[in-house]
Amino acid sequence: MGRQKKPRYCQEFFGYNLFKPSGIPLSQTEIVEVALDELEAMRLCDFEGHDQEQAAQEMGISRGTIQRLLYSGRRKVIDAVMHGKALAVHESEHVVIRRPGRHGRGMGRGRWKAPPASGIKPDATGLT
Repeated sequence: MGRQKKPRYCQEFFGYNLFKPSGIPLSQTEIVEVALDELEAMRLCDFEGHDQEQAAQEMGISRGTIQRLLYSGRRKVIDAVMHGKALAVHESEHVVIRRPGRHGRGMGRGRWKAPPASGIKPDATGLT
């Protein structure tokens, strides 16, 4: 039995989750599925310009895992574009969604904390 996968921290995905070539009905199109963690790795490295080490740190995984995610995700996207296939984005069990602007693990677990000098006190739940 293999080791359980480490959680992979990904930004929430607000885009469309299915892309297909125009003029071809979806029923006649092969679908390639790209995982949310593969998309996040490509976003961080290719779109945001982070190096693999920075991307790995943000996602809470190793640099080698980032490398594998990039290889796999890029291969799937190129396959879909070059061969006229549909591309579907799907979530995985080991993906943890974090809000934009939050980096890596252990960042307050989503709880709001008042700045020390502000005088604002959070309510009993720790959220305001």
